[in-house]
Amino acid sequence: MGKKEMIAMLLAGGQGSRLGVLTLLKAKPAVAFGGKYRIIDFPMSNCINSGVDTVGVLTQYQPLLLNRHIGIGIPWDLDRRSGGVTILAPHVKRTQGEWYSGTANAIFQNMEYIENYNPNYVLILSGDHIYKMDYSKMLRFHKRHECDATIAVLEVPIEEASRFGIMNVKENDFIYEFEEKPPNPKSDLASMGIYIFTWEKLKKTLIKENALHEDSDFGKHIIPSMLSEGMSLAAYRFKDYWKDVGTIESYWEANMELTRTLPDFNLYEDFWKIYTDDDHQPPLYTGQNSQIKTSIVSEGGEIYGTVINSVLGPEAFVEEGAVIKDSIIMSNCRIGANTVIERCIVDENSVIGSDVFIGQGENAPNVNEPKIYDCGISVIGESTIVPDDVTIGKNCVVFGKTTREHYTDNRLESGGAIIVENEAII
Repeated sequence: MGKKEMIAMLLAGGQGSRLGVLTLLKAKPAVAFGGKYRIIDFPMSNCINSGVDTVGVLTQYQPLLLNRHIGIGIPWDLDRRSGGVTILAPHVKRTQGEWYSGTANAIFQNMEYIENYNPNYVLILSGDHIYKMDYSKMLRFHKRHECDATIAVLEVPIEEASRFGIMNVKENDFIYEFEEKPPNPKSDLASMGIYIFTWEKLKKTLIKENALHEDSDFGKHIIPSMLSEGMSLAAYRFKDYWKDVGTIESYWEANMELTRTLPDFNLYEDFWKIYTDDDHQPPLYTGQNSQIKTSIVSEGGEIYGTVINSVLGPEAFVEEGAVIKDSIIMSNCRIGANTVIERCIVDENSVIGSDVFIGQGENAPNVNEPKIYDCGISVIGESTIVPDDVTIGKNCVVFGKTTREHYTDNRLESGGAIIVENEAII
């Protein structure tokens, strides 16, 4: 294969467990975002917009939807003979399969793929952040400073710095220390999980660290090891929009921000397009009595009711009299007549009956997962059916083909959970 200056390795195997039921059937990078996109579209589009035409996507947890979405990379112009996009699943060795056990272990297991391209530099990315970034600028910085590793950092409020991996730097932005979630941070430079390595130096460190730690990880092992060996690591300051949509609240907020007249994050810039796998949908249809205000409504939808401050995916069907407010309705969902939905996330292919009320009542914590569903937002899982005439409170989670029998007096009180798998309620 032809030599490449830099190839990208995109870590997309994460479960995203803090997104609760949204990642029950799919990996976090495959979760829909902003109507017609999926989270992984953002780093993938950044690659092609930055001139990086060889991307290995490392999948693991629930990869089916992600694999189907990426396909052979056509939407991102990554269907190429030399390079392009390659799905890299954990492969079987000798008698048993070997899961990726850490971020660096995943790269270690795919060194042969990297060596095929004999790159000078390797770009490591996470598949689950929302941002636009020109990686070619970061590469120029890396080369100019003659670094062994360059780590993208974001300035965060110092009072929040203990939640992140923090880079402590000298005056010239060379890193002298890395601290993972320090209780008393010395700096406000948070690692974004975006790295450029000089491949020869990374290869040496991967081999060394994998022999010591079978769950080798960039933050825990690779970065500290490179620092202890006296290699040169520099912090590349990123000053634009970046969001880790790791919780129900941050995911909901990032979607809601898109509905503003001048959003912080603009999906509509021609010079830095976000590409996705969208089969050509018919145009959006709005009925005679429909009302849509400050919302994003994707193509293929039919809207006969009212949509306010909401994000709707492709082929959403909203019947007459229905009101959707401050909510995310993903692709191919049907919302019944006279149903009212507030502060709710409805995952793909779900059917909500008529005369249903979601988001009513007190803000009680969720009975099963109080830390995941704690911000007043109720979540309806993928391919769920909610019957007619039921009321669902706040911080609720509903998943599966539910019937009237699952609801006590046609109600699910705030903080309640109905999870129906294989028709057996748990």
